[in-house]
Amino acid sequence: MVKIRITKKFDFEMAHALWNYDGACRNIHGHSYKLFVTVRGVPVQDNRNAKNGMVMDFGDLKKIVHESIVQRYDHCVVVSKEAPHDFLNQVEQMFDKYELTSFQPTSENLLLYFVEVLEKKLPDDIELVKLQLYETESSYAEWCLEDNS
Repeated sequence: MVKIRITKKFDFEMAHALWNYDGACRNIHGHSYKLFVTVRGVPVQDNRNAKNGMVMDFGDLKKIVHESIVQRYDHCVVVSKEAPHDFLNQVEQMFDKYELTSFQPTSENLLLYFVEVLEKKLPDDIELVKLQLYETESSYAEWCLEDNS
């Protein structure tokens, strides 16, 4: 049984602030994120199946990631619930679209959260094997299934 990996790239704009951080990223700032989602499975081998030869239809993967991640986080301000209450009140008053997370919204923690979300949404026969989240053209975080098995 031969397994194949397929990858789809997603782009979204998101702002965040790292509460209690000791550098410039403690201030609200934004990034043009690029998320690469890699899944693995066995290509369909049935001439009667419309998805013959596919691990997964790229359109189906796009729908899952777009609905569960991109729509939610595109043009959103993301901050930790641990930030001071007066700051959180200001975020709620100033921005229409914001997310309060139970974690520090670093690329690493966002990836772990995205893994959790996507593993619940993917079909049972499809494995999430890698995510890469680019914060800038030269900086990204990566999660790999093989590192976590």
